Amino acid sequence: MDGRLTVRIGIGGWTYEPWRGVFYPDGLVQRRELEYAAQHLTAIEINATFYGRQKPASWRKWGEAVPEGFQFTVKASRYSTARKVLAEGADSIEKFLNQGFTELGDKLGPILWQFAPTKHFEKDDFARFLDLIPDSQDGVALRHALEIRHESFEDPTFFELARTRNMAVVFADSDEYPCIDEATADFSYARLQHTEESVETGYDDKTLDAWADKARGWSKGGRDAYVFFIAGAKVRNPTAARMLIKRMI
Repeated sequence: MDGRLTVRIGIGGWTYEPWRGVFYPDGLVQRRELEYAAQHLTAIEINATFYGRQKPASWRKWGEAVPEGFQFTVKASRYSTARKVLAEGADSIEKFLNQGFTELGDKLGPILWQFAPTKHFEKDDFARFLDLIPDSQDGVALRHALEIRHESFEDPTFFELARTRNMAVVFADSDEYPCIDEATADFSYARLQHTEESVETGYDDKTLDAWADKARGWSKGGRDAYVFFIAGAKVRNPTAARMLIKRMI
């Protein structure tokens, strides 16, 4: 990619035993896996934060292990988003925000807020929930991506709420949930979920070419875009990410 990095491409997490000997070289010690992954990818989505808080020392260590330009995105706590009434999650949101991920500085990418498939769009509740999410934390500017999983969110009112706050609606390439391609922020966030184990590169060449074209469209005009290979045949996701990165050069 020429000039400023505007499309970051990666995977979910970096610790997965089947990647050893496939993505990670044989003999690579586990403590060096993040460093290796960051040399070959340009972003990683951290999912562990969906289940529990991480220590500030861990965030510092992770930030030091990756090069300049690399970014981590962070999945918000399930205690914030898996609620009948989202607006009642202020305490959970505060606990999540105060765990120390701002130690990453400019290596911090967007926060991913993923909602339960059973969560319907209710305008007033959702608007009050968004009001609980700050634009900065500890002096570090925050970006937010909203991954909804119920068709009721395919609503212009929801898009306008997101657009007003410059929050991206996640493009989820999934058979189970709505796939929405709606520009509501100055960046895009995509989660691709159809890699196949029978294909060494996860997707065939034609499909990877199509995703590269899609990513170029998302980044048009210098907009940032984040593309993650998530789920599907997880063992193939790092290779799929690397192949997409090659197509963006």
